[in-house]
Amino acid sequence: MRRWLIPALLLLALAGLQAKFWWGGGGVREVRGLEARVEVQRRENARLQLRNDALSAEVDDLKSGEAAVEDRARSELGMIKPGETFYRVVDPATPRAAEAEQE
Repeated sequence: MRRWLIPALLLLALAGLQAKFWWGGGGVREVRGLEARVEVQRRENARLQLRNDALSAEVDDLKSGEAAVEDRARSELGMIKPGETFYRVVDPATPRAAEAEQE
């Protein structure tokens, strides 16, 4: 009986260590989950970095030249220079759609 006791205890200890390795805290399953979350965060960081780079380039354009400021004022605020004439081109389909929504 003693002859099988030590190998049985070693196998039991090995089974316990394997269970902790695969399913326990800090085990393989948890590590894979964390790796997936890190990858998602890396993609999000890359997307935000591209956005930040574009915004930084826009800020540099606005700081360096009047043309960019003038373009923004014209497009976003509808500003015109003295002596210019403002023309608005309206798509004929647009008023009909608005009338249909009101009815």
